[in-house]
Amino acid sequence: MSEHQKIAVFGGGSWATAIVKMLTENLETVGWYMRNTATIRYIKENDHNPKYLSSAELDANHLDLSNDINYMVANYDVLIFAIPSAFLTTELQKLKESLAGKTIFSAIKGIVPETGLIVGEHFNTVYEIPLENIGVITGPCHAEEVAMERLSYLTIACQDEEKAKKMSKALESDYIKIKISDDIIGTEYAAVLKNIYAVAAGIAHGLGYGDNFQSVLMSNSIREMKRFIKKVHKMKRNINDSAYLGDLLVTGYSTFSRNRQFGNMVGKGYTVKSAQMEMSMIAEGYYATKSAFKIKEENGTKTPIIDAVYNVLYDAKNPKKEFKKLTNKLD
Repeated sequence: MSEHQKIAVFGGGSWATAIVKMLTENLETVGWYMRNTATIRYIKENDHNPKYLSSAELDANHLDLSNDINYMVANYDVLIFAIPSAFLTTELQKLKESLAGKTIFSAIKGIVPETGLIVGEHFNTVYEIPLENIGVITGPCHAEEVAMERLSYLTIACQDEEKAKKMSKALESDYIKIKISDDIIGTEYAAVLKNIYAVAAGIAHGLGYGDNFQSVLMSNSIREMKRFIKKVHKMKRNINDSAYLGDLLVTGYSTFSRNRQFGNMVGKGYTVKSAQMEMSMIAEGYYATKSAFKIKEENGTKTPIIDAVYNVLYDAKNPKKEFKKLTNKLD
């Protein structure tokens, strides 16, 4: 990564839009790939994304917008992926350009359903990107608050500290503060798991449980997360750091959290399908639940909260009965 790094963002949703906004504070030109040509035209003319995070001001003069993924990979060195994990494989199938020598940052917060791997592991395994060329951009941070330029904190994780520092330079501003970590696997799993716990918090809220239960649920969630991450990648980490606990809290409690909204609808009696159709945005926690359940089945981690969410979302179990059972397993 040279001093004047060429950075491109892949994805047209709210988190991709927020990352583009952060980058344009510091970079002359930011590459931005998205499929929708009508959205590209609109942004060029109006300096806003019409579909997602439309309140965020974007300066189109600093954007190199394209719906050609190969153009973007060919012309940029550092690639930030913010495409929902369920669609990542489909998008990458269009690739003819090589990813060799590129630095990949994942801002996806999901598990790739086809391989059951977190995004960093997916690029490492499928595309043979060395781990030192892979990084993670994670919270605690809501795209909506970035749009409002409210003070937000990010964690940049990469084994190569120099790459993490350069990425943080590109993203930080008056309203964005950044912490660097070397725990790429742990921070990415935390970003995935907190979405499941946010769905659980939403279901509980939809069922009528109050703040007292929510606090117990969050306390148990962080301990469950610690057990899960320790099983998949053992290293020295403080689970109370912002990248783990902070990200969990903002996703579990905030009204901006789409995973919490999704869970809330399921708790209120919507079917999973109807809740998904009603929401215009992807709730990553839905896909993450299936993958995390499979991983814990293989390694034997005790995860009563993930189990309860899985039973509701995938086994069509009654949310009220499942959460009644869950209340007896929490402490």
